[in-house]
Amino acid sequence: MNNPREERGLVIAALCKLNKTPECWLVPSQSATDRTYRVNVEKQTCTCPDHQEAGFKCKHLYAVEFTVKREVHDDGSVTDTRSVTFTEKVTYKQDWPAYNHAQATEKRRLQILLNDLTRNLADPPRDPSRRGPKPHRTCDAIFSMAFKVYCGMSSRRSMTDIDDAHEQGHLTRPISVARLWGFFENPGYTPILKNLIALSAAPLRAVETQFAIDSSGFGSSRYERWYDKKYGITKLRCKWVKTHIACGVKTNVVTAVRILDEFAADSPQFIPLVKETRRTFEVSEVSADKAYGSLANFEEVADCGGQGFIAFKSDATGGAGGEYERAFHFFQFNRDEYMKQYHLRSNVESTFSAIKRKFGDSVMSKTDTAMTNEVLCKILCHNLTCLIQEQETLGIAPIFWKDDTAGIEDYRALLPMTGLRG
Repeated sequence: MNNPREERGLVIAALCKLNKTPECWLVPSQSATDRTYRVNVEKQTCTCPDHQEAGFKCKHLYAVEFTVKREVHDDGSVTDTRSVTFTEKVTYKQDWPAYNHAQATEKRRLQILLNDLTRNLADPPRDPSRRGPKPHRTCDAIFSMAFKVYCGMSSRRSMTDIDDAHEQGHLTRPISVARLWGFFENPGYTPILKNLIALSAAPLRAVETQFAIDSSGFGSSRYERWYDKKYGITKLRCKWVKTHIACGVKTNVVTAVRILDEFAADSPQFIPLVKETRRTFEVSEVSADKAYGSLANFEEVADCGGQGFIAFKSDATGGAGGEYERAFHFFQFNRDEYMKQYHLRSNVESTFSAIKRKFGDSVMSKTDTAMTNEVLCKILCHNLTCLIQEQETLGIAPIFWKDDTAGIEDYRALLPMTGLRG
């Protein structure tokens, strides 16, 4: 492509929206935003000064030709060449023996993994002069919170399972119902749960390099009253927890999570989620829907050495420049390939669906802190179930702490339940 007009026509076709009328094509001017030129491809005419005065084939004619490729035959007939994609449904076979064994032993194995994950948590400092019983250890608090959520019952009804966990050595001391309620109300456990979610996903860093980002809500039994001034009536609105996550597209493990207020915008959460994922994983691709389409988000993925596959809005032009413009050109001229990678984003929808189907789409807690901690426990339990499944299918070693590998030749010696299958 040595013709400068042809090159500029390619840019116009990529960055501008061309409108087709029954008589001609309307191509926007590059110098005046309120001006358009009428292009007739059949007659090879354009109303721009370049074509009218010099008679050259202008950049607007090239732009229309790039937009719609036309083939004129010897007999005068015209064929419009358009891209048509035939989609073949792909099915993936399930490793049923591995799946069945993972599901049948999940509850016991999850307790072992959860105990190993929380055993190195530090306890907060305590004033030596303070009287009264010693507080529960942090590892016991986090274990009981997550295991209660995994059981899917109220605090009182889950006491039997928590007592059994104490008898098996997963808890250092018994925990009462009142204490369990207090754990969920403690805001100090929120950052700990977030860190444990990232730590629980770390064993899968050898598998996951492609990630998807989205948000979803978890309902509650809390309702807020608000007055509708327009209609003069009082209405009730359900309080819910909006959760932003990044997940791997192969195993659906959650690598990063942010929970803010229920009206927090999606796009500003993209960069923090990518940065948190990058701490543990190598990021090659990140896909997201059009709510995350911004120059800063594309640049962040590029800084990680990856490629962003984010949907573009209908009025997008790529005029922002930088990585946004490069991605937009890629989308315009390699749409099938771009959309193939973009549709990996559907895995984040599957992740939310799996969490809600397995651990409930609502929370039982009443306060904001407890609701947040309960959702984080759901995600933590989801990660552990993903890890159990990948232990069976991929042979992933469930190692969370560096000291686990000391003197261990076979990782199966780390957790006795890995030898159950045989």
